[in-house]
Amino acid sequence: MHEAQTVTVAVVQFTPTDDRVHNRDAVAAFVAVAAGRGARLVVFPEYSSYFEHPLGSGFARNAEPLDGAFVGALVEAAREHQVFVVAGLVESTEDKHRFSNTLVAVSPDGDVVATYRKQHLYDAFGASESEWVVPGALDAPQTFDADGITVGMQTCYDLRFPEVTRRLADTGAQLVLVPAEWVRGPLKEQHWRTLIAARAIENTLYVAAADHAPPIGVGSSTVVDPMGVALATIGETTGVAVAEVDAERVRSVRELNPALALRRYRVEPID
Repeated sequence: MHEAQTVTVAVVQFTPTDDRVHNRDAVAAFVAVAAGRGARLVVFPEYSSYFEHPLGSGFARNAEPLDGAFVGALVEAAREHQVFVVAGLVESTEDKHRFSNTLVAVSPDGDVVATYRKQHLYDAFGASESEWVVPGALDAPQTFDADGITVGMQTCYDLRFPEVTRRLADTGAQLVLVPAEWVRGPLKEQHWRTLIAARAIENTLYVAAADHAPPIGVGSSTVVDPMGVALATIGETTGVAVAEVDAERVRSVRELNPALALRRYRVEPID
């Protein structure tokens, strides 16, 4: 017999703005909605604290430290509704012209239980994120426990690099969160859906991906199970999608498809 370990996860799809107070208020409101629908873990997109299109100098001017107002709002919402909250922070750095693209995970007790700084910057499809963003260090993955489920995090463009998710799987992750601002472009909607499913299938784990709503983001925020089945999806609208993550489902899929155990290569940082 296996002890049941489940967590209900919500992905929030919305469009952050260049008004930081508005973004904090929106996050708090969405946490309340998600908690009301039974969510225990609420996942927001990349750049939830501040966003304007395209990237520019305004991001560094509006960057905040980990103990700033935005994370403070996450802490307050997490405590009030007794949920885990994960969201993208435009984090200040020592370089006044550049910022860190950071994910912050807050527990129901109001503790910051994990952070992740985007490692692969979006210098593709005509964009140049590295002009404004300091790349994250290739540190050992941070994970956190949400009601017995081991949770890892990565950001947006990282999704195109399968080794990021594989390192999280090697660390024990059963659920990987992908906050994103997956902008529109040639076949980008197809890439988004395909890569989310691929990362889930090849690592036999759940993926919960939260994007900005159109017209800048592609939308289609979703929760996908270890067999690549979309359990809950938002189309092009602003909203919340909720699904259950079950450790037993991960175990049974890995028994049926022991791909992780059968592989013959390791994943290691190259620098």
